[in-house]
Amino acid sequence: MNARKLGLTQTASSTIAEISERTGQRIDAGHHRANRGAVVASSRSQDPLAGVWASELEPMLRQEPRLKPMTLFEYLQEQYPGKYPQVLRTLQRRVQQWKALHGPAPEVMFVLRHEPGVMGLSDFTKLKGMEITLNGKPFEHLIYHYRLAYSGWQYAQIIQGGESFIALSEGLQNALAAAGGAPQEHRTDSLSAAYRNSGGHRIQELTRFYDDLCEHYRMVPTRNNKGKANENGSVESPHGHLKNRIKQAIYLRGSSDFASIAEYQAVIDNAAAGLNRQCEAKYEAEKAVLQPLPKRRVADYEILSAKVSCHSTIEVRCILYSVPSRLIGQQIEIHLYHDRLVGYFARQQVFELSRMRVAGKGRRRGRCIDYRHVIGGLRKKPRAFLFCQWQSDLLPTAEFRQLWAQMKAQFERDQAAVLMVEALYIAATYDKEQTVASYLAEALSKNQLTLRHLQQQFMPDAVATLPPIATQQHALDSYDQLLSGSNDTDANLITNTTNNQPVPTVEPSAQTAQAHQHAYPLGSYREPRFAATMVLCTVFTQLMSTRGRQTSTNAARARKKGSSAARRKKFDQL
Repeated sequence: MNARKLGLTQTASSTIAEISERTGQRIDAGHHRANRGAVVASSRSQDPLAGVWASELEPMLRQEPRLKPMTLFEYLQEQYPGKYPQVLRTLQRRVQQWKALHGPAPEVMFVLRHEPGVMGLSDFTKLKGMEITLNGKPFEHLIYHYRLAYSGWQYAQIIQGGESFIALSEGLQNALAAAGGAPQEHRTDSLSAAYRNSGGHRIQELTRFYDDLCEHYRMVPTRNNKGKANENGSVESPHGHLKNRIKQAIYLRGSSDFASIAEYQAVIDNAAAGLNRQCEAKYEAEKAVLQPLPKRRVADYEILSAKVSCHSTIEVRCILYSVPSRLIGQQIEIHLYHDRLVGYFARQQVFELSRMRVAGKGRRRGRCIDYRHVIGGLRKKPRAFLFCQWQSDLLPTAEFRQLWAQMKAQFERDQAAVLMVEALYIAATYDKEQTVASYLAEALSKNQLTLRHLQQQFMPDAVATLPPIATQQHALDSYDQLLSGSNDTDANLITNTTNNQPVPTVEPSAQTAQAHQHAYPLGSYREPRFAATMVLCTVFTQLMSTRGRQTSTNAARARKKGSSAARRKKFDQL
């Protein structure tokens, strides 16, 4: 106003007064609001809860402060139908104000100070809201999550199965190896794999395996109180950040279907690496004070023992597994991991199988049959494929099951079994499962599938045509003359058999023994020559004549001549 009195323009006066030009015009016109911002007394609207708040609702809140506004609203609808139709928002504001002024104080969350190298935390989480598949099949799994409380460095790993000690042991040891050291304390929630939660003061709190694991890495085991997840918040809260990064990476990838577990694990590793880059400086400072790791790991598997049945199977955790048939009847040692089974015999690894878990409520039993383990024995008994209880399990893929249905329609069932077993044998022997399936599909469509064509396609060397062998069969009636019992006839038999060729002169017994140093007592069957034939004839003739000359008057002499020792002596001389 002073600027206007001095004769300045409206624009210059407004600039000096730090007001807008429009406001200056209103002041000049006398329409400015000098009491702007002051409380204006106005008539309030009638309180819709005036009849019930002080008399009913507030006493209910004083008696039970945990009552929610919706519960009170439903109470009004039941007690006074149609009288309080639109008071929910008013009731919510009134209850909120009352609890802030008169209600109990909520729990206070304190900001904790973490020291470097003191605490590491472990927990399991599940990737909810997204279905992960492997080659089109749902993949049930958990994610093991480890985090250092001071720096926030993280590690994550896929776990198949539940929150078992095997999963905790493998995940924790892998995390410690990746971190480069172990903290002084290890914090978990009340995992049954680590703590005995059955109660009682006589039972030790820690399980023996978890106690040994923490002692091996010189860590003090701790856990949060039951129902107090905020005490484990240093790993509970980061679950969301980790899973959000994993989901975003999968969205960016364009598909939640993976070809292998390793490909899915790579996505999780990249998500954890992105979070670790944000705390790289603090991690380097904490890494310097972590405890050094021991030279060896604790066994992160369970040791079992099983005997291979005559069906070439073993049973582990209610699951029937097939093993190589050469192990039938043997007692083998099994190392049971969370995702696989490794078998050992005589301290040597003989097989490694993927661990199977049965999905479904109330279901425990299942079987995991690999046709490669039993195909050698099945090839010897192809008809067993028709009635085997594992027929569907022996067919490795859905494509083979469809081919088997086509074979049964085109061939007799025995012939179809022979063809399918031979195809599986070729697929296992030459590792050409998909190639064999493609060939069978093409041959069946052209109606040209035969056993010989199948073998020629994949095993040309095994079915190669052998060269012809010229042989000449001697007269079989000579054996009848040999058994006639006459020495003269035997001599004539040998002469006639050789087409009137002169019989070679029989050498003395000493020379015959030198010629056949490794001969059997009754002659050599490896070199069927005339000399060996004459030796046999001479031996039998002497035995018959010697036994005929024995007399009953001299029993001792007869026993001496007819004993086995005397006969062996004659044979040795021959």
